[in-house]
Amino acid sequence: MNYEFDTITAIATPVGTGGVGIVRVSGSNALCAVQKIFSKTIKPETFTYGWVVDGEDVVDEAIVLYFKAPRSFTGEDVVEIQAHGGINVVQQILNLVLKNGVRLAERGEFSKRAFLNGKIDLSKAEAILDIIHAKTSKFASASAKNLSGKLAEEINSIKKDLFNTLAGIIAGIDFPEDMPEPTYESLETALSNTKIRIEKVLASAQNSNIMRQGIKVAIIGRPNVGKSSLFNNLLSMERAIVTDIAGTTRDVIQETLDISGIPVTLIDTAGIRDGNIDKVEKIGIDFTKQAVKDSDLSLFLYDSSVGMTDEDETIFELVKNKNFIKIATKSDISNDRTDKDAIYLSNKTEENLDILRENISAAVLNADLIETEFTTNNRQQECLRKALASVNIALDAVNREEIQDLISIDVKAALLALDEITGEVITDDILNNIFENFCIGK
Repeated sequence: MNYEFDTITAIATPVGTGGVGIVRVSGSNALCAVQKIFSKTIKPETFTYGWVVDGEDVVDEAIVLYFKAPRSFTGEDVVEIQAHGGINVVQQILNLVLKNGVRLAERGEFSKRAFLNGKIDLSKAEAILDIIHAKTSKFASASAKNLSGKLAEEINSIKKDLFNTLAGIIAGIDFPEDMPEPTYESLETALSNTKIRIEKVLASAQNSNIMRQGIKVAIIGRPNVGKSSLFNNLLSMERAIVTDIAGTTRDVIQETLDISGIPVTLIDTAGIRDGNIDKVEKIGIDFTKQAVKDSDLSLFLYDSSVGMTDEDETIFELVKNKNFIKIATKSDISNDRTDKDAIYLSNKTEENLDILRENISAAVLNADLIETEFTTNNRQQECLRKALASVNIALDAVNREEIQDLISIDVKAALLALDEITGEVITDDILNNIFENFCIGK
């Protein structure tokens, strides 16, 4: 279907100094608007070198690409001006385009037009958003599978099976003389297979969310057990101040790193201790306790050269009923290896640092699921759960051998829920919410 819109434009590259700055224009007036400010005749599907001009004034040299509808990302005429990446020059080119019957694009409007013009389905549009915001290469790769159509293919295949089941029921109801109703046994087999397939896609939901959002890891222990040193070693940079003075770290410090393809927000906390502490350190300790509550995983540290003290035992109480890894530090100056529950670690020699990284990944991920075929977001997962619930209701009705007209209602409901994933059925509110999360220019 063709949609009529205003011609829109936006800067498609990040704001700042760079080698190239791109201004994208899409719509029926795209070619005319750009041609008015370009020194050479622009031809479709051709790189045209020339100059962007403002009347008699030269603005910048540029390459212009013209993608003639429908052979473009949006399905409309699209013209891209590739100039030098200076902040002022790209903004000047954008302003020139805007003077020629073009308006500034809204967030995600280029991708929204691609969806509305049938160039991509909704799952691919959301994959674009995931790739843009991917915090690790693993999640970017997983999102690229969705962009290539992996999730849409599976959803459409499941929908096809459901539609065939529904068609058999309706044909049996409407044309009983020509087509007998499906047997309850055949319906039970078909719906059970559909249930398994939906559950397979849903099985990766937790890992999908972890790869998208990341996890919080708090480093906790009493002062001078090596928390800040471990923080720096995991980051491979001197981020936190390390001294032998108790109470050096007084605030929560956090940085993000990639561990086995998982975005990990690492939190260095103030050492917990009793006794004579000032007001600032007390606030830092309160922040530490809150960080432990909010974290997905805690790294509990104690000094192996000293052993577990009463103070360590008190701190351990904060994490023992949560997801945690126990770490015995300063192993380079200790011969003790009696704590079978701990990883013996040296921040000085980096002994077992790689093992700790592996344990952080294993503590929050099912290794069998991290390489899953499908990556889903919260909206898609909710649609899948709605579809699964409807299939389960239909299965219960089949097992009770209820009239098939009633069974068809829940099969239809499952189909509609799956239609929401690819966008065949979608409300304006949901659609706007999805594309408003895009950046302007995409």
